[in-house]
Amino acid sequence: MDKATTQQLKRLRQQLREAKKTQHIPVVPKTKTAQETDHALFLAAMKDVQALPSPATVQHLRPIPSPWPKGLHVASPILNDTMSDFWPWDELEAGEELMHMKPGQKLDTLRKLKRGDWRVEAELDLHGENIDSARSQVAQFLSHCQQRRLRCARIIHGKGISSVDGIPVLKLKLKNWLVQMPEVLAFAQANPFQGSAGAVLILIKSGQQ
Repeated sequence: MDKATTQQLKRLRQQLREAKKTQHIPVVPKTKTAQETDHALFLAAMKDVQALPSPATVQHLRPIPSPWPKGLHVASPILNDTMSDFWPWDELEAGEELMHMKPGQKLDTLRKLKRGDWRVEAELDLHGENIDSARSQVAQFLSHCQQRRLRCARIIHGKGISSVDGIPVLKLKLKNWLVQMPEVLAFAQANPFQGSAGAVLILIKSGQQ
């Protein structure tokens, strides 16, 4: 190899070294994680989705709290023996409504009571009670309502579905008891929104009457 060729090769190697130094090294982009990719795909799939309008909500009325303190039995000034089980109208026709009004009340009292013009302020449920315990509870309940000056109360006596022959025994007894009680000014079968044939609304005499 002659001298000229050798010089040419040296120049060529020098040029290759310089070109290698100045050569641009591309930056490899960071690979997205599977989680980031799934999130992007989800957003892309949901971009045209619109939220449904909120459905109409129903405001449920809170149940009326019992006026009875738990574990406390209030003695009634009414003796249960005076609440006879054998009142003159000791029969109840099929489908007959509980309804009665003491003398001296306005003529539309029963209509207003049945319609629900007075707000129910206390409630007594007699489901599962026998005649003796129900009579005692009714006496104590209404006496307590009068002491607290509550105007209107509801007593749930049931429809007698589980009774022998389907006879509403407590409904009949309750009718007799309420007629004899001085606290009771009037009573009427509840409207369909307040218990219908399974409950009675009672207008209570205030302590000042």
